[in-house]
Amino acid sequence: MARTPNGGAIASSDAAALGKDELFWGALFRGLNRGGSFLQLQIRQIIVTAIEDGRLPLGMKMPSSRDLATVLKVSRNTVVIAYEQLVDQNFLVSRQRSGYFVAGLPKKFATETPGLAEVTSRGDEHWADRFAVRPSAHRNIVKPLDWQTHPYPFIFGQFDPSLFPTNDWRESARAALSVPEINNWARDLIDGDDPALIEQLQLQVLPRRGIHARADEIMMTIGAQHALYLIATLFINGQTKVGIEEPGYPDARNIFRMLTPNVVPLSVDGEGLVPDAAFQSCALAYVTASHQCPTAVTMPLPRRVELLKAAAAGDVVVVEDDYEGELMPETATLPPLKSLDRASNVLYVGSLSKALAPGLRLGYVVAPAPVIRELRALRRLMLRHPPLNNQRVAALFIGLGHYRAHLAQVGRVLLERAKLLDQLLPKHLPSCSFSRGPGSTNFWVTCPTSIDATALAEAALEQGVVIEPGAVFSMDETASRHCFRLGFSSIRTDRIEVGIERLGKVLAKQLEG
Repeated sequence: MARTPNGGAIASSDAAALGKDELFWGALFRGLNRGGSFLQLQIRQIIVTAIEDGRLPLGMKMPSSRDLATVLKVSRNTVVIAYEQLVDQNFLVSRQRSGYFVAGLPKKFATETPGLAEVTSRGDEHWADRFAVRPSAHRNIVKPLDWQTHPYPFIFGQFDPSLFPTNDWRESARAALSVPEINNWARDLIDGDDPALIEQLQLQVLPRRGIHARADEIMMTIGAQHALYLIATLFINGQTKVGIEEPGYPDARNIFRMLTPNVVPLSVDGEGLVPDAAFQSCALAYVTASHQCPTAVTMPLPRRVELLKAAAAGDVVVVEDDYEGELMPETATLPPLKSLDRASNVLYVGSLSKALAPGLRLGYVVAPAPVIRELRALRRLMLRHPPLNNQRVAALFIGLGHYRAHLAQVGRVLLERAKLLDQLLPKHLPSCSFSRGPGSTNFWVTCPTSIDATALAEAALEQGVVIEPGAVFSMDETASRHCFRLGFSSIRTDRIEVGIERLGKVLAKQLEG
């Protein structure tokens, strides 16, 4: 006699019927992660999808909760809850003594939709001459989409799931789903932002960086990169001379190049960007003072003061990307350029995503009120405002004290990893040099010039080690071809030593060859 996962018996007739359809139902639920969480949600989603695409037609009888539980190797109660929810949503109907039947989407809806075969596909040759710009032609940072499946991911800008404040974020999300809160964020603010989040930035986030701003000097964006795009669109035309650090952030460089051909490299040394004559000749300059991207060096205070004087003398608009300014307080924090600016030349770009998780896509701009007013008008044409529900969750997360506690926790872990890498890198990569300013979450590794970092990354990937080749960071891609970026925010501490040891062996082999 067949048994359910709970040990119950199935009648012989039911077992025979189950065997007849088991292949169908097993195939339908092939994607079910039985070891994962929220099994009943997964079951509901699979059934809804199958109804939507016609695999479960109107009137089709579903297997009993006991039978489906047997096929899926899950608790019967899990299936019962899923079925009851689907009945409440009118996807299924329950008939007394007969079971559950598909109740949604009559077949005619599917038959009235033209088949995909009727659509004529037009290839690249048709569209190439119609594009005003070709962003896909730019050199971009490339990271394996499946980087989390590799055991040693030294990836910058990604997060370690074990460090995400799940319970605190869940509490904030639940609070944001109360009726009064929904009434606050469900409305359309046109070009506005959640006033609660703006207030929390003013009270708890920006003061940590020495910045004090009025509400009309702050605007939320969908990540820092969105902020850069908006600023560039507002300030750059075809004749604007724009300076960017060399090496520097590729996405910023690509954004600027789409708007003007006049993008020039600015020198970087061991103290960050050099405020020389080339810098002063620019109308706008992009700067990463806290941790230069990608070399990770920290600009000392005298250089910051010198840069601001040069910007004021040349009337240069400085875009300060403070992408990880407070993530790891390793030493006394240096003030960002914005906090030192007395000539109103600095537009400050910050990010909450770097501190929490990149998928949250929450950034902001701090700038003089006239600039924010125009940025809001520009943002309205693109997307009005970032989703207010996400903004309200973030506001509650900060307001409840979770943000400050999270930074302290993450800072301790990242500092431990940084100190470990300080010891391991000279040991396992003795032929290389390294740079990392205090508080940075990546090392910039310079190998002997005979090394091609792209080939090194490909060979390391075969050993489960993920690194980022450096060529993409330079306008002259040959200049940094022997360099790579090594991030440590996404890899577990207990895997760092083995990962660096493997990387060292791969590098040694390439040096021998």
